[in-house]
Parts: sequence; structure tokens; C-alpha cells
Amino acid sequence: MNSLSLAAFAMMASGVVAFAPASSTTSSSVELNAGMPDRMWDSMVDKTERSKALPFLPRPVNLDGSMVGDVGFDPFYLSSIPKNFAGFLQPPSWEKTAGLPTLYWMREAELKHSRICMLAWFGWVATDGGFGVTLRFPGEIYSVESIPTAYEAHNILVGQGSMTFMLLAIGFIEFCTGAVLVEVSKGESDRPAGNFGLDPMSFLKGKSEAEVKRMELTELLNGRLAMLAFSGVCTQTALGDAHHAFPYL
Repeated sequence: MNSLSLAAFAMMASGVVAFAPASSTTSSSVELNAGMPDRMWDSMVDKTERSKALPFLPRPVNLDGSMVGDVGFDPFYLSSIPKNFAGFLQPPSWEKTAGLPTLYWMREAELKHSRICMLAWFGWVATDGGFGVTLRFPGEIYSVESIPTAYEAHNILVGQGSMTFMLLAIGFIEFCTGAVLVEVSKGESDRPAGNFGLDPMSFLKGKSEAEVKRMELTELLNGRLAMLAFSGVCTQTALGDAHHAFPYL
């Protein structure tokens, strides 16, 4: 059989398949899908709505706009992954808890990193004299002669031992703040994520719920900007020796 005959035979076969009953194709598809687990995607998105931040994507199921600063931005749908994060604080075998859902843990982490980066960016620029005065701890080991720029501070301070105290202080704070998350996971506290009740200047005293939410949004937006800004200053100063000192250009 030559190639022309084979081509004609293939065309006739495809024509026969086209007129075959659809039920046979459907049944074959059902048989192939039998025993397959449900697609996790179906439970991770709301197919009836689009993300406000990314309209070309469906809305992540947990980002319904009820949280302050939620605009549906989660292109990788990390907030939709079902996971109990309480195990990061204490082994599940110790005590049965209701757990910490993914979105709660992520908001807690976002606010913590936001606050750290707001302080870190200010500290980085202030120690380099970016605000008109060079802010340093008292003592020769922290002087400009000992530590010329913030870029060089880490390695120098590790070498002379100051970073050990900083590590212990941060560890202590993390241990203390982790205790309230354990209470939340056990259902003993209804504390909103990131809320430590810290308001020494009484900015929130006597404020309405709308005003409190506006201030929370302001903090969150500034914190997100600070995370980008701190990443930017770290990257810029690492480009070369000429970029270590303020203004890092």
C-alpha cells in the first residue's frame, strides 16, 4: 500500500470517528477520570469573581475583601492552600488545637515583616546620615571610623560580637509573641492577626471602627512599601563599592 492509499484510509477513518455517537467519547472520559482526586484548584478559587488586583485571574477563595488591605493580590494562590500552621509553634502531639489557618498566618507574617522593614529602612538610612545627621550607638565600636557604612555593619558587628546580643533579644521577642498565637490556635483568644494591643501614644483611643480601619490600612500600605524599599536599598548598596554610602547612587 503506497503513501497515497494510507493517507486516504486515514481520512476515511477520521470521518467515521466524527460521526460516532458522543456517548462513547463521554463514557471513555468518565472512565479515565474515575478514581482521580478532585482538583484542588476548584476549592482554591471563586470562579464567579475576578481578582480586583489581577482581573485576568479568578479571585482567591479566601481573599473576599473582608480583611483590611485585601485587594485580591495572590497570583500564586498561596492563601488558598489549606494548612494548619499551629505545628510551627508546638508539635501537634502535645495538644489538640483548632489550629491556625493559612490566611491568618500570612497576615501575621505580613504585618511583622512590614513593621521590621519600616524600622530597618529608617535605621539603614539614618546610620548613613541620610537625614542630615549620622545616628549611631555611643561607643567607639559603633563610630563611623569603625563602621563606615550600614552595608558593612553586619559583618563587622558579627566579628566583634554585638550581633549575638541582637540575636538573643529577637529570639526572646519571638518566643513571647508566639505565646499569643498558641492561645489563638487553642481557641482561647479571638485576637486579630498582628494585633498586639500596642498603642502607647493612644492613637486609636476614642476612634470609630472606620477610623481604626483607616489607620490599619495606612500602616499596612506603608509596611508593604517599606518591604520593597528595604529590599531596594540592600540591592542598591551591594552593586559596588561606590554605592555603599548614602545616597547609594
